[in-house]
Amino acid sequence: MKEASQWHSPRLEREVRLARWGHYGAPVLLFPTAGGDAEEVERFHLVGAVAPLIEAGRIKVYSCDSVAGRAWIQDGATPFYRARLQNLFDSFVYHEVLPAIRTDCRSDDIEVITAGASIGAFNAVATVCRHPDAFRAAVGMSGTYDLEKWLHGEFYEDFYFSSPLHYLPGLESGPQLDLLRGRLILLPCGEGRWEDPEESWRLARLLGAKGIPNRVDLWGQAWDHDWPTWRKMLPQYLDELTRGS
Repeated sequence: MKEASQWHSPRLEREVRLARWGHYGAPVLLFPTAGGDAEEVERFHLVGAVAPLIEAGRIKVYSCDSVAGRAWIQDGATPFYRARLQNLFDSFVYHEVLPAIRTDCRSDDIEVITAGASIGAFNAVATVCRHPDAFRAAVGMSGTYDLEKWLHGEFYEDFYFSSPLHYLPGLESGPQLDLLRGRLILLPCGEGRWEDPEESWRLARLLGAKGIPNRVDLWGQAWDHDWPTWRKMLPQYLDELTRGS
């Protein structure tokens, strides 16, 4: 059921991996957490949690290495490097991962669902917001959406265009916003240990102000910022997004 491919990314200037689980169904690009690789989602049983949807042919799950995410938590990485790599990672997803998914699905225009937890949620939401022409919905679980604290007071154009919290307020009417208003951003979040629901609410307010459909679901204090929460969340929201497909 699992296949993996590897290539040298000219944008990221390193070897990258893309793993896939399933053979049929809606493509789902599942981003790892900050330090994760393409197979982290399997080791922490997220793939197992959505196995019924995979086996039913409703979804195919893809995951790539968290190249930019690692930089945000890496000791010694400069703010400039973090911002630059985040922007390059977005380009890598759109110009390398997306074509690989579409080739695998034998469709030049199939639309992709994104999902992820913590910084993976940031990447899931940011990808849909920047590329609504190709990505149709995001599931941002327990999202860490404000990365500015890791810039230590510095600020760069690369970061501005990578961060929905920063560029959405200035996004004017046009093709990108028109397409975004036809997409859906789901923002489930626990209220237990290590969770910060206000990050999801802050993003939701910005999305709502631009007329972009979104929903914050609070799961309560029993649900922590941790894998058991995300294993419970992910099947529920992917079932919602692929029902009838």
